[in-house]
Amino acid sequence: MDKLQAMRVFTRVVETNSFSRAAESMDLPKGSVTRLIKELEAYLDTRLLNRNTRSLSLTSGGAAYYEQCARILAEIDEAEAPFTEAPRAPKGKLRVDMPSSVGRLIVVPALDEFRAKYPDVDLTLGFGDRLVDLVHEGIDCTLRIGNLGDSTLVARRVGLFHLLTAASPGYIREFGVPKSPHLLEGHRAVNYFSSRTGRMINMNFQMAGEAITVKVPSTLAANDGDAHLLCGLKGFGLIQIPRILAQPHLDNGELVEVLSDWNPAPLPISAVFPQSRHLSPQVRAFVTWVSETFERCTSLRPESSHQANQRDAGLQFLRGPLYGGIIHGI
Repeated sequence: MDKLQAMRVFTRVVETNSFSRAAESMDLPKGSVTRLIKELEAYLDTRLLNRNTRSLSLTSGGAAYYEQCARILAEIDEAEAPFTEAPRAPKGKLRVDMPSSVGRLIVVPALDEFRAKYPDVDLTLGFGDRLVDLVHEGIDCTLRIGNLGDSTLVARRVGLFHLLTAASPGYIREFGVPKSPHLLEGHRAVNYFSSRTGRMINMNFQMAGEAITVKVPSTLAANDGDAHLLCGLKGFGLIQIPRILAQPHLDNGELVEVLSDWNPAPLPISAVFPQSRHLSPQVRAFVTWVSETFERCTSLRPESSHQANQRDAGLQFLRGPLYGGIIHGI
């Protein structure tokens, strides 16, 4: 038995939650994957996986072994990288998930550049604001908006979403232009709520070092960026949205920016991926490309040069319980 290969197969089975998907992603016969797992369990004299026709789960020993395998394989890849990355052009399957607005406005319009640069990458894109479990859904990388919680995943900052407060002309005719975030009692908001916790995200404002959070009266909320925007366009209330999402509607008069002296705090955009895949050529190529793409997008800039240097200094490991909450934004 090739122990290193068996460890790679085991970690991929765990991450895809499937013998079949692991075999497909590694271009191996399913029978070979099954055989290697059995040989690994026999070698270790312990069961690593509980499996039946409907489900697959880690034993307690399997969970501990997976964590060690992921660390060891990452260290091996890192040690080999200076000698192997130059001749290894990114090639093979890459599955990426991202919010719909990020994909529609930023990633897809620039995708011809990625395809021309990396023609051998078989890219699968998923769009939506739902939280995904990268490990169990077999996703190589996801883009997340917002501050990240602790996890065993790896994150790299790739940009910032600058936000603004806006309303439709119809809303302004009915309620007037808000003069100050301290005077919003007579106004209405379309709230955004967290897909993870269900918690309503109150409006926030900052100016000259002062930051405040305001609970604006609301009878409507959404947890999808496009739906949230549409509710604002319909005049249902004030909304706080990324400038890149609002700009076309500001230009054609469907939205009006308000409280421009009190812009909300910007939201970081991060590329997030499992530890065991953070050095794969496909993931590295995509993260570098998307970071450069965001850098060219004026409404996602700027970071100071100091922040940019910090961002590019390396990959940040965010550690926590092995299965205790996949990294996410709001």
